[in-house]
Amino acid sequence: MMEFLSLKDHVYNYIVEQINSGNLLTGKKVNENHICESLNVSRTPVREALIQLASEGLLDNVPRKGFVIKSLTKEEAKETYFIIGALDGLAASLAALLLTEKDMKEMEFYIQSIDLAINTENYRMYDKMQEAFHGVYLKVCPNKSLVDLLLQLEKKFLKNLGENDSPDRAKEMLSQLNNEHREILELFKKKDTAELERFMKEVHWDIQKAEKTLL
Repeated sequence: MMEFLSLKDHVYNYIVEQINSGNLLTGKKVNENHICESLNVSRTPVREALIQLASEGLLDNVPRKGFVIKSLTKEEAKETYFIIGALDGLAASLAALLLTEKDMKEMEFYIQSIDLAINTENYRMYDKMQEAFHGVYLKVCPNKSLVDLLLQLEKKFLKNLGENDSPDRAKEMLSQLNNEHREILELFKKKDTAELERFMKEVHWDIQKAEKTLL
């Protein structure tokens, strides 16, 4: 059944995309009028979306200033990374026994697409393909509340990885991450749930990476 988004949801997704693309920067006020004009919507769904994003920790509602893109301290980033790693590892372990051969092939396709994105320095494509890779097992995970919380926390690290690095440094960092995707896929194939949990938490979401992915 097709899912129809409310106006608030459309505005919410638009703001998240603007943050992800770098059009809305940390510490800057969100221009509500500009969003209303861009999407041709009234102020009500815009305010609703901003309030939701503030409740999720992406925005600060500053008195007499309005909604501002929130920045994380290094300590907050590491703490959040630790939680994300634990949740992602648990989600992966719950999904491992439910993934089909078709799911595995889909994940392999996304890994290859990520390689292409890295080689062509197409960081937007990288973001979309790595999100799609993780989306395969998250869709299968039977604990939807866990997945919702995980995705909410991940939004705090919205950023196009690699765009602020030198080309060589960006390729090295992103290639390392995609090699981790390969290892994750192998663990799914082996249905090694214990190692999946450990690898997600201690390697893929290593808290030392947190500072590199701050907003």
